[in-house]
Formats: sequence, C-alpha cells, structure tokens
Amino acid sequence: MPRFEPFAGIRYNLDLVDLSVVTSPPYDVIDADDRARLAARHEANVVAVDLPVEGDDPYATAAADFRHWLDEGLLVRDEPCFYGYRMDYVDEAGTPRHTTGVFGALELSRPGEGGILPHERTTPKAKSDRLQLLRATDANLSAVWGLSPAPGLTALVADGAEPLASWSDDEGVGHTVWRITDPARTAAIAAAVGDHPVVIADGHHRYETSLAYRDERRAQTGGDAGGAELVMTLVVELVDHELTVLPIHRLISGLPEDFDLLEALEAAFRITPSAPVDPGIAATMRAQGALVLVEADRTSVLTPRPEVLGGVRDLDTVRLDTALAHLPPHELVYQHGIDHVVSRVAKGEAQAGVLLNPASVAQIVQIAEGGERMPPKTTFFHPKPRTGVVFRDLR
Repeated sequence: MPRFEPFAGIRYNLDLVDLSVVTSPPYDVIDADDRARLAARHEANVVAVDLPVEGDDPYATAAADFRHWLDEGLLVRDEPCFYGYRMDYVDEAGTPRHTTGVFGALELSRPGEGGILPHERTTPKAKSDRLQLLRATDANLSAVWGLSPAPGLTALVADGAEPLASWSDDEGVGHTVWRITDPARTAAIAAAVGDHPVVIADGHHRYETSLAYRDERRAQTGGDAGGAELVMTLVVELVDHELTVLPIHRLISGLPEDFDLLEALEAAFRITPSAPVDPGIAATMRAQGALVLVEADRTSVLTPRPEVLGGVRDLDTVRLDTALAHLPPHELVYQHGIDHVVSRVAKGEAQAGVLLNPASVAQIVQIAEGGERMPPKTTFFHPKPRTGVVFRDLR
C-alpha cells in the first residue's frame, strides 16, 4: 500500500497576500481569458508559475518567479505537516455539500506496484507540458487528487481544526485550509491512508508526469530520486457524501460540411427530437439513460440501442466513442458545463456538442480496481481544489 506522509509545505505569506487573489482553478480548466483575468488580480497569482506564458522559455520564467517569491518572503516554508482542506458548496439540486481532504506526500508507484489506481487514460500533449514545468521548477505546484476508502479519514482530518485561512472563489465555493501538526493525528492519518489503495480522481497527467520525472531523477542519481519519489496529493475519503462527479461533454468539429451527424449516429442510438436545452436536461438524461446531441438548428435525445451498445461498458463516454469510431475524421474537444457546450455550438465554434451523463463513484472504483481505464476526460470532480493552497519543493 502507498506511503503517505507530511511534508514541509511552501505557501503564500498570509501577512502579505489574501488567498482569494493568488489562488486559481486547476490549469486544465482555465482558458486564455480566465488566465488573463486571474493574472490581473495579483502579480503573484499562481497562474504565473503553474500556467506560464511569459518569456522565450515560459517554464524557466516560471521557475525563476517561484524562487524569487520564496527569496522575497512572499512564500514561506512550514515545518513538515499535513494540511487539512475543505470545500463548501451547493450542488445542482440546491443541496449544501462539502468535500474534506488532506494534502500530503504520496509515494509514487506504477499501476499494480504499490496500491495507486488510475481510472482514466491520458493524452500525450498535456503530459509533455507538465513534465517540462516539473523539470524547470523542481516542485509540485498543484496536487493530484486521490480517493481513499480509509474509514473515518474525514473525521481524522477535520477533528479540532483551526483554520489557517478561509476564502470564497468566483463560483461561491468556500475554501478553508489548516495545518495538522499533532504527532498522534499525523501518524493516524498516515496509517489510515497507507492501509488502503488510493484511486486517482483527478490529476492523471500530473501523476504520470511525476512518475516520468521520478524515473529521470533515479537515472541521474543511480538510485533514489529523493523528493521526487513522492507527489503532493489531496486525499479525500471515498464516500458518496464527500464527492460530486459531473460529466465532461464533447464538442465535435471538422466533419465534412454536408455530413449528417444525426443520421450517422442513428445506427447506435434511437433518435428523438427535443426542445432546446433547458435547466432540467440533466435530470431528464439521467432518468432516460440518454445522451443529447446539440446542433445549431436542432436538439436531439440519443437513447442507446441495446442491440448495438449492450456489450460495451456502461459509460456514456464509451458508448459515444464506439459510435464516433465509424465517422469520417473529425476533431473532438472536451468541454465541462452544459451552458458552455450550447454556447460554443451556437457561436459556430463547433459543429455539434454531445451532452453526457456522469460516471458514478462506484463505477470509478470498480474500473480502477479492475486495472482498466476510462476514456480520457470521463469524470469532472466538482468543485475543483484551488491551485496555490500549498506547494511542495522536491529539492
């Protein structure tokens, strides 16, 4: 089972900055406009180092900025500890929810070696970007998100917590972080996580990048990779009431102009014309077990044909991939948020969008434990932990 231990975190100096203006969403849900808006809030917003764009070598610039912030006291070092973290939010049904986890250093291992279970396939481009950034900074700037079936982990993390900082983000999600320094509690948390496999919920690219970097460091040293043997990870107890899983939808472009996508999909789905997408569409899709195709001039409900798709895994992403495999060459873009899909199709930024149902927590665990992988971008855990809460130096 994986080793999970406290680490000497680097974090923003709260006497100088407010976390509401220097933290950001994860790099992979930020577009160019989002980045510009975040960077304008503070010159040391974390996007400057976690999503660098400045200079001839943005990665080297990011590394220099990170070390400069540390030298100037904008960042401070802690003694080794765990960091408790909680997100408070309201779900799509209007129900107050929360997610509580703990930041620590998780021992890296490949699937089948040490109890780390990924559940999604990854794409090469994103891994290349993250590896160049890791080489330059020699630091974990953002955490992998892991799920642990350790019973009572939430209570261990939250018990007696005194906040280090609390703030709200643009979506109204409340964030709270605290240090966990008591030796008995840190030992109990390490033991609880270390007694069970950890399922990677989010950050598959960061995890695989960290494995590649660890192996590079081992080759350089002829043995142990030092701090690169572990990766900063937010571990959350694997229980339904601590997690909200949303789907990541698909945008389709690049098909021939005269190609009838709806007609092509009819081989795998029963087609029912629908009114335009409304706020109740997600509930309708769940109730009917259906997908929805959004085109500029029509909306259609896609009900899987069991005689065609009955033999594939019970996931909308797999069903759609199976159907799209028979189409002419095209481009597939991943997009979270129903409104974003509808807007981009209406603007002509995509020929069509396909709305999907989310995978369940049980499906994620079952697939990971079976050693399988879902298609890329199957799950979108909500809300997203903020980048910039804490960093981990690998030196």
